Amino acid sequence: MANSAQAAKRARQAESRRQHNVALRSDMRTAVKKVLAAIDAGDQAAANAAFRVAQSKLDGMARKGIINKNKAARSKSRINARIKAMA
Repeated sequence: MANSAQAAKRARQAESRRQHNVALRSDMRTAVKKVLAAIDAGDQAAANAAFRVAQSKLDGMARKGIINKNKAARSKSRINARIKAMA
């Protein structure tokens, strides 16, 4: 429990930021799952289109510090390798 007004405000800010980050992370995961679904369906054009969206979201999350930049790079690399293996 916060003992001062400053600590109470910080607790409120931390909770609102946490909820915002959860929403952003969920959006990113959904974008990645759409790419993987397109890959599993065998639709390379849809996979490429979805990958562009997912790539942008991954880069944004890394830039904001919500995920590590190496995690973003690793995810993009693995997805891109799966798309290229379809050809």
